[in-house]
Parts: sequence; C-alpha cells; structure tokens
Amino acid sequence: MNEGESIPLLGQVVRVLQGREAGQYMIIIELVDDRYVLLADGEKRKTNRPKKKNLHHIEVMDYISPEVQNSLLETGRVTNGKLRFAISKFMSEIVTELKKGDLHDGER
Repeated sequence: MNEGESIPLLGQVVRVLQGREAGQYMIIIELVDDRYVLLADGEKRKTNRPKKKNLHHIEVMDYISPEVQNSLLETGRVTNGKLRFAISKFMSEIVTELKKGDLHDGER
C-alpha cells in the first residue's frame, strides 16, 4: 500500500486508466493478489472471461455495489445482468451527483 491508495473491494466500481478499455467502468469480481484484480462489466467483458488488471492501471471509485458484493460473498459468483445493473445504477448516480438535487427512479 503506497500513496494512500485504498484497498480494492469486491463489487467496487473502478475506472480503467490503461489499455484497450481505458475510460470504461468495470466492477471488481475477484481480488487475485495485492497487485491484480479481475474486472468485468457484464457486457463487453462477461464474468466467464474477466479482465485481469494491475491495480496501477485502474482508478478505484468511491462506490460499491451491494448487490454484486453480496452475490460474490454468498455464492462466489455474480451474473452479467447484475453487473450491468450495478454499472448503470452507478452511472445514473454519478450523473445525478453532477446535476445535484434531481430525484430519479422515485428514490428519495
């Protein structure tokens, strides 16, 4: 652990900084070791062939999907649909943060 990096957690959303998927958001579905994680987004990157990424090449976002995290902790796996749902929910919350104050999907 250096430069105050946060420890990546299962179900956490990350932004890819390097490589072909740079700029895309994915979710950590497995922690390989202290340098690598496995990422998937349920769309281009399905759970059956996740992307192994060096932690230096991703930006860990301050958002963990409880649905994905619970699924991984309980069963050790997660569906692609759940990943897509979590990312779209994350995106809508990010957009909402930018617009501030707008209600969406009836949430208060």
